[in-house]
Amino acid sequence: MKILISADMEGATGVTWPGDVLPGTPQWERCRKMFTSDVDAAVLGFFDGGADAVVINEAHWSMRNVLLEQLDERAQMLTGRHKALSMVEGVQHGDIDGLAFVGYHTGAGMEGVFAHTYLPNSITGVWLNDVRASEGLLNAHVAAEYGVPVVLVTGDDLACEDALGYAPEALKVAVKDHVSRYAAVCRTPAATAAEIRAAATRAAGLAVRHEPVRGGPFTIAVEFDAEHLAMAVTVVPGVERIGERKVAYTSERMYEGIRTFKAVTTIASASVEEQYG
Repeated sequence: MKILISADMEGATGVTWPGDVLPGTPQWERCRKMFTSDVDAAVLGFFDGGADAVVINEAHWSMRNVLLEQLDERAQMLTGRHKALSMVEGVQHGDIDGLAFVGYHTGAGMEGVFAHTYLPNSITGVWLNDVRASEGLLNAHVAAEYGVPVVLVTGDDLACEDALGYAPEALKVAVKDHVSRYAAVCRTPAATAAEIRAAATRAAGLAVRHEPVRGGPFTIAVEFDAEHLAMAVTVVPGVERIGERKVAYTSERMYEGIRTFKAVTTIASASVEEQYG
């Protein structure tokens, strides 16, 4: 049994404001230890549940946040940027039996601590076939194309509710309760580590590959907070404006869909000016 952990940071234990997740800040240095604790708890739980291998794919910002030296020695970690499938890189190789989303959050335009989809701001909404989409929903559809089930989700309480829509059978662990975008009632790392480890142990039993799901075509719509961003991203082939601040494109497979989404968000991010957006 081989497990892939997609590790994002905004949904980690103790994380509630930008300084907690921006690489290089003193708060990030502090919070990356709690993030690592969440990830390692999942690693330990999956091994407790019978996994033979656990690979962590770093999925936050620079994708260099988890402290490798503090992980269980049996784990392996893919760290760094520029990966074909970004947050779920590795799911496409045919040897992953289960996927875990650790430190996930709700999507742009939703309630939730750090609610966003790929970009920290600028995007006000993303829809997949007319359903408002979080990163979890998008990534779950990518994994389904390779027959890999999502078996564990951790984040705030609203991220766990969101996961009911795309991974109803997965184990969920709420490490904090949403109060506002930048506030939450947080539990201690010791408490959340114990909960995550116990849930991962049980989740290992759900790690059974299934037949690939070909659910396309997939239409992804993206709404920005400024008109010029919608204009800028139409340089990507197939991306068309469907409103003043909104674009859409259609892909037959989520493999192409998520890669196009990455291109759209990269161009949009590069088009934002520091003061005026």
